[in-house]
Amino acid sequence: MIRIAAVGDIHMGPDSGGVLRPAFETLPDCADLLLLAGDLTRHGTPEEMSVVAEEVTGLRVPVIAVLGNHDHQDERPEEVTAVLRDAGVTVLEGEGTVVDVDGTGVGVAGTKGFGGGFAGRSGGEFGEPVMKEFIRYTRRCADGLRASLEELDRRGCAVRIALTHFSPVPDTLAGEPLEIYPFLGSYLLAEAVDEAGADLAVHGHAHAGTEHGLTSGGVRVRNVAQPVIRRAFAVYHLEPGPERGAGALAGASR
Repeated sequence: MIRIAAVGDIHMGPDSGGVLRPAFETLPDCADLLLLAGDLTRHGTPEEMSVVAEEVTGLRVPVIAVLGNHDHQDERPEEVTAVLRDAGVTVLEGEGTVVDVDGTGVGVAGTKGFGGGFAGRSGGEFGEPVMKEFIRYTRRCADGLRASLEELDRRGCAVRIALTHFSPVPDTLAGEPLEIYPFLGSYLLAEAVDEAGADLAVHGHAHAGTEHGLTSGGVRVRNVAQPVIRRAFAVYHLEPGPERGAGALAGASR
């Protein structure tokens, strides 16, 4: 049984140091790794990310993260990424990483992702250059996610997880205003997950959304934005199965 802890949208600042550390220190008792689904800071400054780094430094489980839109606000994503990496966090953008859990390879592919909307009601690469670039940026994120998941498959990972900030499906946005769905995620991310295959997709960003969702290809999706899960992290159990996505998934929270 693989135990995956996950949380996003913790939005830490100088006044929130130590808030999550007591809960995170319990992770070795209930989880094999921790996923951070972006929006770790309020304004994307290195100073704010240093607070996040203090929360996760020295944890006895691997920590894997993607950035969110808030982490880009100060336009220093390389610097805030470096702060996390110096704290031992694996930060992904169009890449994958493998964690060994008692001899089982658990692969995590990550990208921030971006918006654009969902099938039937989405933006397209047509018209003004800025609109074309909007969707092309999302497509590049999705292509990186797909390639990373495929590489993890070639590496023989028994479990594969897609980690994003933006949502791949509208299911987990239920509760958000319909008008802002195009800015909360994109079907291109779900296409990447379904085409490459995964056992679980984890995202944040939708504070007023819903925890549980599903891609059209049957991959289970979980919105772990902290305002949704309402606790320090959620834990999901994956049982590696003989077929892609065949393992049982259960959820628990701390």
